[in-house]
Amino acid sequence: MDKEKTKTMIRITGITKSFGNLQVLKGIDLHINKGEVVAIVGPSGAGKTTLLQIIGTLEKPDAGEIYINDIDVCRLSSSKLSDFRNQHIGFVFQFHQLLPEFTALENVMIPALIGGASKKDAKQRAEELLQFMGLAERTNHKPNQLSGGEKQRVAVARALINKPSVILADEPSGSLDSKNKAELHQLFFDLRDKLGQTFIIVTHDESLAALTDRTIRLEDGLVISTTAKDDK
Repeated sequence: MDKEKTKTMIRITGITKSFGNLQVLKGIDLHINKGEVVAIVGPSGAGKTTLLQIIGTLEKPDAGEIYINDIDVCRLSSSKLSDFRNQHIGFVFQFHQLLPEFTALENVMIPALIGGASKKDAKQRAEELLQFMGLAERTNHKPNQLSGGEKQRVAVARALINKPSVILADEPSGSLDSKNKAELHQLFFDLRDKLGQTFIIVTHDESLAALTDRTIRLEDGLVISTTAKDDK
């Protein structure tokens, strides 16, 4: 990897999180480099999704620090945090979460419009992304007219629209059949190779984890191992 690619983009130190009397995260230290595809794995209840939501600024930690692009996100006000999230973080969920009343094109445009882009610029960027996803013929279709794999590729395009620093994906292929799953996994690596995109992926899919640059294993709220691709 070149020097730019190996730059640390995300630094996480001492993150803890409890819900009532249940401590879900017990002191997480992590770093994510620019251009990495990282898998977070572990049993149900290990704290994977909670950690992803904290990295994505959807949840606040009880203690610890998170720096994304050298910005201490825990110190941002609510309004600045919303702007930061819109500009720097893309999300892909297991069940795509597309808005059913809008077309594929409109769904992809929404984060750009929220971020203040003109309708013309948002439309052009969305069309380019959907073409990259192989969905140029599906731009005016609504979600109920798309296959499961197509919906998830629209969701990835939506996550990319604002050129985020990192895409956070929570079980992104969990609802797909084996063919669409393999295509989605390949798409992540194509996006990394062609756009330099960084991914953090929570997954139970061992075949996906095996492909990533690093696999971080959580158990009982702690990082118990980190395995680089060369060691897999």
